[in-house]
Amino acid sequence: MVEELTTSEFSEQTSEGVCVVDFWAPWCGPCRMQAPIMDQLAEEMEDVHFFKVNVDENEALAQQFAIMSIPTIMIMKDGKIEDTLVGVHQKAMLEDIIRRYM
Repeated sequence: MVEELTTSEFSEQTSEGVCVVDFWAPWCGPCRMQAPIMDQLAEEMEDVHFFKVNVDENEALAQQFAIMSIPTIMIMKDGKIEDTLVGVHQKAMLEDIIRRYM
């Protein structure tokens, strides 16, 4: 399951393990294309934490990470940003990238 994250809980929730964070907005067409792919991966990759951050509701967090385009997907390990991907990514490609950090 992809969990919604807010600015106040971001650091705590992403501090351990491999985390995939999708920065998105409800009005963003490409974000709506990425969402079902994230949902599928979240179901299949039980050892990875999947989160989404609504940039309209969490502007400070989007600014903190200099999110300029959405969707932006950050892959984190133990609280450290390992990779940042911009745009829609297909399931197989995204899964391969995530597995590099497991």
